[in-house]
Amino acid sequence: MGGPSVLRLVWIYPDLLSTYGDRGNLLILARRAQQRGIPVELTEIRSDQPVPQSADIYLIGGGEDGPQALAAQRLRADTGLHRAVGQGSVIFAVCAGYQLLGTSFFAKGTQCTGLELLDLYSDRGPSRAVGELAGDIDPRLGVPPLSGFENHGGRTHLGNGVSPLARVTAGVGNDGASEGAWRGNILGTYAHGPALARNPALADLLLRWAIGAASLPPLNDLWADRLRAERMAAIRT
Repeated sequence: MGGPSVLRLVWIYPDLLSTYGDRGNLLILARRAQQRGIPVELTEIRSDQPVPQSADIYLIGGGEDGPQALAAQRLRADTGLHRAVGQGSVIFAVCAGYQLLGTSFFAKGTQCTGLELLDLYSDRGPSRAVGELAGDIDPRLGVPPLSGFENHGGRTHLGNGVSPLARVTAGVGNDGASEGAWRGNILGTYAHGPALARNPALADLLLRWAIGAASLPPLNDLWADRLRAERMAAIRT
């Protein structure tokens, strides 16, 4: 198996963007890598610290309007994340973190400039989207249907060169039709849960991107499969 000798995972701004348990995504990635014998280095970068540009996977979680706006300002000034993207690093961002990846978003009624890493923008929807979120993931990614929980007031609109992560089958996602976005090694979603606990194949996709592997040894996903089945059944009832 190719890739780095140590998989470097960075959790960005846990002091600002860690409202909905999205740190679980960091733990899932680390666990699934370690179970395959891949050494892992975990780093949590607070908002008063520089973002390292040499990590393999960067994770950004959800948060409230004020912390989201502050995170955007500091990440734009820091530029470490932008340099990492230029070197091919993977980004997985959720909810407020997902909106940060675009050109603009709204926080407390004010339009804020995003990180401009993806051609998308977010505005406010007519109502808050709260509840189970499911969708058929872009077949090019080779991942089973998305399962998650959403809690956001935004609506996200995709531009050129950006593909929806999934076609919505339950919930709202971006706009009631599409959910999330991806381009290259950057992937964003509105799904909490945490998303990678409910979608282990998506976690493995990120790992494969990071280490440059076409496939990974399979793991026993009994409990994850039970969770997915339970949540999908809840949608149908």
